[in-house]
Amino acid sequence: MLTSSSRIAGSLAAGLPFLTQQAAGETAGDSRKAKVVFVGGHPDDPESGCGGAIARYSDLGHEVVILYLTRGEAGIAGKSAQDAAEIRTAEAQKACSILKARAVFAGQIDGSTELNPARYDRFRELLEAEQPGIVFTHWPIDSHRDHRAASLLVYDAWLKNHKQMDLFYYEVETGSQTQNFYPTHYVDIAETETRKRAACLAHASQHPETTFYPLHERMGQFRGIEYGCRVAEAFIRHVQSPSASIPGL
Repeated sequence: MLTSSSRIAGSLAAGLPFLTQQAAGETAGDSRKAKVVFVGGHPDDPESGCGGAIARYSDLGHEVVILYLTRGEAGIAGKSAQDAAEIRTAEAQKACSILKARAVFAGQIDGSTELNPARYDRFRELLEAEQPGIVFTHWPIDSHRDHRAASLLVYDAWLKNHKQMDLFYYEVETGSQTQNFYPTHYVDIAETETRKRAACLAHASQHPETTFYPLHERMGQFRGIEYGCRVAEAFIRHVQSPSASIPGL
């Protein structure tokens, strides 16, 4: 389940339209399926930040796309940008296969992402082509400029789309990268934690066992304590999103 929380009044339960309907007895063939896009600056960002939620969406039959702003060109020491991109693209494809999602790449370069009118227009076209009902992206207060770029590109596309999509933000490496993140919603990922871990470990070039994954394990445990379950992922809903809770879960 996913809940809405208040930092002042404590947790407040909120239903999730698609999931709660299915839990009440709807079949897997229900026509009211969501189209969900998860946007990340690099391969491994969506997997580590919200891999559990991605797996839950795909398990329920919703169409899931992971949209990577870059191919991780600067992410492997000693490798050329082209070689690193090839390696990390293959890793991203493997991770998406584990999560039952489709990978899309926006064509920017790791460490050299740009925010300008042409980039905003190109990204908006790419996102609109997917026609998502729900979009998840980086929280914009983040120490990594590529994460900030991804967040702002999504936000601009959302504005141009007249705020018709539900917009949620996720966290990565909170404390060292994501800052000032106070969740409004949680997703219990106990049933999909194993697949999230496998998707993260698919990014072998990043040595996830000793770099980002242990931190995300601790984050999941902490968010689980906040929510009242064993392990959870946390999100911030844009207050002007059409839905009051995360649709589909």
